[in-house]
Amino acid sequence: MPETPNLDDLDRDLIAALQHAPRAPVNVLADVLDTSPSTVKRRMHRLLAERLVRVIGQLAWSAFSDAHPRHVWISTAPGQAQDVARRLAARPEIQLVAITSGRADVYCVAHPPSREHVRDLLTRDIPSVPGVAATQSDLVLRAVTRADSWRLDRLSAEQVAALAPRSDPPPTAARPGPLSDQETRAARLLHADARLNSGDLARALGASQSTAYRLIQSLLERGVVRPRVEVEPALLGMRLEAVLSVSAAAGSIADVGTALARHRSARYVSVVAGASSVIHHGAFRDEDQLADFLSDDLAGIPGVTAVQVSVVLDVLRRYWIHRSGVRLGEPVPLLTPG
Repeated sequence: MPETPNLDDLDRDLIAALQHAPRAPVNVLADVLDTSPSTVKRRMHRLLAERLVRVIGQLAWSAFSDAHPRHVWISTAPGQAQDVARRLAARPEIQLVAITSGRADVYCVAHPPSREHVRDLLTRDIPSVPGVAATQSDLVLRAVTRADSWRLDRLSAEQVAALAPRSDPPPTAARPGPLSDQETRAARLLHADARLNSGDLARALGASQSTAYRLIQSLLERGVVRPRVEVEPALLGMRLEAVLSVSAAAGSIADVGTALARHRSARYVSVVAGASSVIHHGAFRDEDQLADFLSDDLAGIPGVTAVQVSVVLDVLRRYWIHRSGVRLGEPVPLLTPG
């Protein structure tokens, strides 16, 4: 495995601050972290240049597609897991691809560009990838928490409060309305770099700065774009990831999802229709912490009836960004809805 770079306390504090306020100006971050703007700028440049961190825009998929995502579990022919994962990571519909042990050999999250694409994607395109032996999928009904809510627990209450005015406001609408061509272009640019300012966006769009400013504010306020820090958990000391397929009694599904979303390990929790009721994607410090979660925390949630654990061995793509160990590639251009 590639060597994991060393981060010091200021690096980790800076990442934690960006998690709370991804678009905060350098001088605000410096004030909160009690250091100089030049130091923050230098540290941020290093994290970005070494491909350890990206500040991206998490997009409201409902603004781009009328289809819900799918968790797809794939069994492969012996020795074919890595090749299958690489082939899937080349497909534009695939948001996340990981090699796993447990429920399946390969786990992925697929975002069909439209409802019309779902059948072919699940019954023809993915099953026909060379090396795939069998597939099973779960339909995402509702996301309970997403990766933009995942936080490093490093900042004091006073620091978090100081960043609050720079945090993004809650969306004003549960589902964003249709986007204009210009809004779509702006959203895709912010997906790749959520720290773009109005001047940067104006130049990229060939628009006035005032128009670019209004576009950014509208996309943020409507929840079309949710800025977030993209960083591999292993870089932050969480060396073990697991995807839990949790079954729950029918009357307890919502409560189980909410309880799991509150757990400090939760990166992504969704209510699904399929072989399980809730999918919990968690990041853990080590095997002992996962054991405590399974035997104590999960066991203490009323309504849980069964659980299957898939341990993540390697992540090839996450949120349309290819990975090599803890280093991040360029974001893949998103699909144009069909």
